[in-house]
Amino acid sequence: MGELIGYARVSSSAQSLDLQEAALKDAGVEPEHLYSEKASGRKRENREALEEMLTRGIRKGDTVVCTRLDRLARSTRDLLQIAETLESKGVSLRVLDQPIDTSTPGGKLFFTILGAFGEFEATIRAERQREGIDAALAKGSASPFKGRPATIDGDRVAKLKAVGKTPTQIAKVLGIARSSVYRYMKDVENRASQLS
Repeated sequence: MGELIGYARVSSSAQSLDLQEAALKDAGVEPEHLYSEKASGRKRENREALEEMLTRGIRKGDTVVCTRLDRLARSTRDLLQIAETLESKGVSLRVLDQPIDTSTPGGKLFFTILGAFGEFEATIRAERQREGIDAALAKGSASPFKGRPATIDGDRVAKLKAVGKTPTQIAKVLGIARSSVYRYMKDVENRASQLS
């Protein structure tokens, strides 16, 4: 039988983890298997304890325990990714304040439904994107993906170069990156060599 691995999180340093940690310990989580952090749940890269738990803190047969689902994940996409990680490692999830326990048939059903909603959402998004592309093509557009419009005024670059300005000076005058000036000049040279 695996270990109970606890995860507790609050969104700001002013909040206390005490209630969540106490509930997890009451549920049987040993202190050495408790991962806690004070971090916003919206950005995954800021959640070091969660990443540590998911990458090195869990093994097949373990159960991750948290007090509420929103402590573990803050979006459906985030939850689906975490659920996929847990499932691939053979780890169950139990949520104390909600009737979720993936070691039970009902809990497995919950994750199956959640996964189906995620797949449905991705399919709808892809269909909308395809409809948008088809509509743009029907209007006669060569491609709806043309990138952003050019931000370099070629005539001004040519005039500044003609009066002896360096790429660094041109970039400063036009308020653009020096690399953009070099790239533009290289494109002009390439086009000229192709014509000659």
